[in-house]
Amino acid sequence: MKLEQNILQQRPEIDLTVPYGESRVLLHSCCAPCSGELIEAMIKAGIDLTIFFYNPNIHPKKEYEIRKNENIRYAKKLGIPIVDADYDVQNWFNKASGMENEPEKGIRCTMCFDMRFVRTAQYAKEHGFKIFTSSLGLSRWKDMEQINRSGEFAASFVDGVTYWTYNWRKQGGGARMYDIAKREEFYKQEYCGCIYSLRDTNNWREKNGREKIAIGEEFYQQKINDNHSNSPEHKPNVCFGGEE
Repeated sequence: MKLEQNILQQRPEIDLTVPYGESRVLLHSCCAPCSGELIEAMIKAGIDLTIFFYNPNIHPKKEYEIRKNENIRYAKKLGIPIVDADYDVQNWFNKASGMENEPEKGIRCTMCFDMRFVRTAQYAKEHGFKIFTSSLGLSRWKDMEQINRSGEFAASFVDGVTYWTYNWRKQGGGARMYDIAKREEFYKQEYCGCIYSLRDTNNWREKNGREKIAIGEEFYQQKINDNHSNSPEHKPNVCFGGEE
């Protein structure tokens, strides 16, 4: 394990009992900033995890490649296996047809979660994982109940596979997400991922006198003035959904 031991030692002890006493977990990762806390928590708990990166919703391709490569970089640093799944973006667009103007946390998002989790559950079954979970629920911009419903829905199609509905935000998980992102200087995505989220976020920014998103330019920094970074205007956005 390449992760510095002092980092693990500094982490608080949290109860991470995998369902049914399993020791292996397949982690669907939406991005490096959101998954960092889950990965480090599971490493400290002695869980044998593999990262599964399947996110055909992310658009444009430049944004997708940056987010994927940040996941790969982090996984390699920690010595954690990562699966780079297909970028079948056209399939995602086909499923999103007719939902282009749905709001965040609506039926388009449910479709998106279902699509990604069904694929994750199938991979889990094919490779001997009985438990899978996702970093999607860590972000405060997401509806955790909506995500958990999709995870359980996906698992219902695959015999012998269970979605782990752990609340990764509790016991300081949400705050540590930002600490890890700054420490690792992850790419700071500023919208959820799909082209419609990008459109809606830029519309919101334009109405509020802010510049449009510049893809590939913003990264978290280790040294950020706390008062500045916690202000409403400058709060880091992880899986940002359109409004602050």
